[in-house]
Amino acid sequence: MNVPMWAWFAVLGVIVAMLAVDLFSHRKAHVVTMREAALWSGIWIALGVAFGAVIWWTSGAEFAGQYFAGYVIEKSLAVDNVFIFAIIFSYFAVPPQYQHRVLFYGVLGALVFRGAFIAAGSLLIASFAWILYVFGAFLVLTGIRMAMQRNEHMDPAKSRSLRLLRKVIPVTEEYHGNKFLIRQAGRWVATPLLAVLVLVEVTDVIFAVDSIPAIFAVTSEPFLVFTSNAFAILGLRAMYFMLAGLMHRFVYLKLGLALVLVWVGVKMLLLDVYHIPTGISLAVVAAILAVSIGASWYSTRNSGAATETEKSEPEAVDSAR
Repeated sequence: MNVPMWAWFAVLGVIVAMLAVDLFSHRKAHVVTMREAALWSGIWIALGVAFGAVIWWTSGAEFAGQYFAGYVIEKSLAVDNVFIFAIIFSYFAVPPQYQHRVLFYGVLGALVFRGAFIAAGSLLIASFAWILYVFGAFLVLTGIRMAMQRNEHMDPAKSRSLRLLRKVIPVTEEYHGNKFLIRQAGRWVATPLLAVLVLVEVTDVIFAVDSIPAIFAVTSEPFLVFTSNAFAILGLRAMYFMLAGLMHRFVYLKLGLALVLVWVGVKMLLLDVYHIPTGISLAVVAAILAVSIGASWYSTRNSGAATETEKSEPEAVDSAR
């Protein structure tokens, strides 16, 4: 796939423009409602699908299929991020009106880090073809570990990143509006909002270690790896505000995500034995996700009990777990 440099700049221009629109529309701190989150989620999904249509029109169905496969994989794995974000926001008792600001800068950092990871991954694959087998084995082992530990959750209090931040700069006990840093007694100190942002960024880096190799399993084109990742990540904020309060319903989703990682890992390990068509790979991923989500909602169909946080803040969707 021959991608001219202007295409890269055009995609980056669209991303920056959309981020600017998003930031402008949320320039005043406010609680993001379900309706607003649904609207923005629809916008981001429409943008991602439209870009896939452009790939189809300019480069053909095969490359478009690779893009959509990467997009679906990244979008599904991002759901796990949503659950972790909910835990972090609950632990720090982040006021609902400041959560979008944290996620905005979190996504901005995620795009930068993932761009670096994709560049490094592409360089490794170009230099050492056997690295694909390492990626495949890593994904299989990661999927198995995720399935075995699906009921375990992170504890922000034990985060090494948080301990390191507190060693580098003092962190206040109280929030100071939507500021990350303030001056106290003539020196700069961090607010809890900065601690939350650091944890969000570290969490995304950890998840990127899984998701980037997973996308390389369906396409080796750096342009498609980056764009599928970027357009999926751009909708992460809206996805959080839509789904965080419903995560207790997705009881089998993590098992489904584990199976997705195992599937793409096996696909990568079989590269020299049998090439699994992109359409089949995409269909398998979609089927795994559909079954895990359907089974989750069916098994929890009678669980109408909400947590105390959900009852007290129905629109904040930063419910405690």
